[in-house]
Amino acid sequence: MKVILINPNSTEAMTISSTETAQEAVPEIEFVGWTSFKGPRSIQGHEDGERAIGPLLELVTKAEVEKPLAVILSCFDDTGLQKAKQICNCPVLGIGEASFVFSSLYSNQTAVITTVKEAVPIIKNNITDLGYANKVTDVIAADVEVLDLEYNQKASAMKFAKASEGLNPDIKNIILGCAGAVNIKDEFERLTGYTAFDGVTSAAKLCRALL
Repeated sequence: MKVILINPNSTEAMTISSTETAQEAVPEIEFVGWTSFKGPRSIQGHEDGERAIGPLLELVTKAEVEKPLAVILSCFDDTGLQKAKQICNCPVLGIGEASFVFSSLYSNQTAVITTVKEAVPIIKNNITDLGYANKVTDVIAADVEVLDLEYNQKASAMKFAKASEGLNPDIKNIILGCAGAVNIKDEFERLTGYTAFDGVTSAAKLCRALL
């Protein structure tokens, strides 16, 4: 069975890293990565998200024709997710929503560390709308450009780790709030000792349940 993973931005390196991560997490499913080349280079806030939706939905419509097991939208803001679900008959998973679902199965409180401050209100609204506000209690930004997660991974991991230092001690789990965070998850866990979740792996593992 095939799952189509759509990257709503035009940076193909992020498509590749996301697809490879999903494939490694669930090797029994074929993950095929599509890049939205008409979208912005990265999605860092509301304006970028709005620009990404039109081209993204074109790809979602194309994906529906192929009748995949599921479609993954690989942007942590879950850009265009509700509209995409209206297009597809198959399940459509946003990596933000998937990480909230997956992390909620674990004990203790969870926080999101995302890239830039512009993403914080979007993510907070998504958490509230989906009913996870009692579980995912904090959302903070590491002040890391999205594309730095692809091209400056070591420094990005250190900034995410630094951002975690001021969190409430009741928080034991961290969601790394960007598709590109697949590149720093292991280093972040090594630096901090937290249990970390990334949205791409969470979405891929939820797809396994669909089998």
